Amino acid sequence: MDLSNEHRPAGTPDPIARDYLLLALRLGKLMPGLVDAYFGPPEPKLQVQAEPPFPAAKLREDASALEARLDLEVPEEDRRRWLHAQLVAIQAQALMLAGDPLPYPDYIACLFDLVPEMTPESVFDSAADDLVRLLPSGERRAETVADRLATWNARFIIAPDKLPAAVDWIVGRVREKADRLVGLPPGESIDFEYVSGGPWGAFSKYEGRLHTLVEINTEQICRPADLVHMAALDCYPGRHTEHAWKERRLVGDLGRFEASVSLLNTPAVLVREGIASVGERMIASDGVMPGMLLELYERGGLAIASDPAAAREAADKQVRIERALGSLRAVVANAAFLLHSHGATRDDVLAYLRRYLVAGPDRAEKQLALIEDPISRAEVVVASEGERLLRRWFDLGSVGEQVGRFGRLLREELTPRSIAEDLASIDLIRDGW
Repeated sequence: MDLSNEHRPAGTPDPIARDYLLLALRLGKLMPGLVDAYFGPPEPKLQVQAEPPFPAAKLREDASALEARLDLEVPEEDRRRWLHAQLVAIQAQALMLAGDPLPYPDYIACLFDLVPEMTPESVFDSAADDLVRLLPSGERRAETVADRLATWNARFIIAPDKLPAAVDWIVGRVREKADRLVGLPPGESIDFEYVSGGPWGAFSKYEGRLHTLVEINTEQICRPADLVHMAALDCYPGRHTEHAWKERRLVGDLGRFEASVSLLNTPAVLVREGIASVGERMIASDGVMPGMLLELYERGGLAIASDPAAAREAADKQVRIERALGSLRAVVANAAFLLHSHGATRDDVLAYLRRYLVAGPDRAEKQLALIEDPISRAEVVVASEGERLLRRWFDLGSVGEQVGRFGRLLREELTPRSIAEDLASIDLIRDGW
């Protein structure tokens, strides 16, 4: 990563932000991969690179000491609450590294500033029923829903040489919609690289100076629906947009340099993933997405584009398929609770994943590996919990209120607990209290 000053926001962190950056980077040194992005001043990173690793127990002590300073040194309530929530998460991770982990539900609650929930399995059963109705059946008697989904998906694969043009179009479309809806900071930009191989589909890396690099795996992100998801989640108004606004507003305008490090398994990341999920529904709603898919069929050179009636039917059906698949995102989070909290065996959890994930056995094995990984064992909860929290918050408001809340999420230091408290107050008002 380039650490030159020309790639960093101007100004000097105050003592709280400086010590928070050092703490976050030191924790990241003990847990490679935990620091998702860093675009702050070079000095803290250079200092941490040069020093020996700090013991986890010392990092916990430092986090506790920094937390104790907040009331005296941070007058802004929103900033103080955000830092407090982040520091609780850092302490929980340091405890885990020191060999004294909290029980899994308590660990998740500390990491993400909310009480976690398991998704009722009836949600997964309902989604599976929807997929059975939506996906055409083949001729094989032993065909599974996963087989039918794979056959359906195979009809919509865009050739690698046509992907860049299709990506440019859909990203431009959602960028325009996001700018009209919530605004974009001047000077923001995204570059794309096309690669092959690897288990992931798209990998976005925020590099600072309002810029993101997105790597697209052409073997995984190759269908029109994939492109819509990638464009909304990773670009506009999702992860890139949130990073860029917080660099511009929080770091650049307010000098809150603590926002210049993104640390996985913290409340800020749960909010970020919730923003991405809710933002996709705002920018590519059920009424808008079919038109996007139709255009991508044409731009991707798909055969179905030559039959407008069949293409429209397929696009409408694809939207319903994607919503059903979206209901299955929480399967992995449930499986993590079963393994780490409910006493299920590894074989039990693997069977659970194979039952509810609409995918082949290999994917179940890969998801189980994530559940067992020190970082991902918590991260698998982020998408479902973030979406659940923010959707409840958004569903209680008018369209105008939803846009206003989304703008706040992009530009302010909001925590899951502050959002939950606002939800509770809205409920009280609506109940007549």
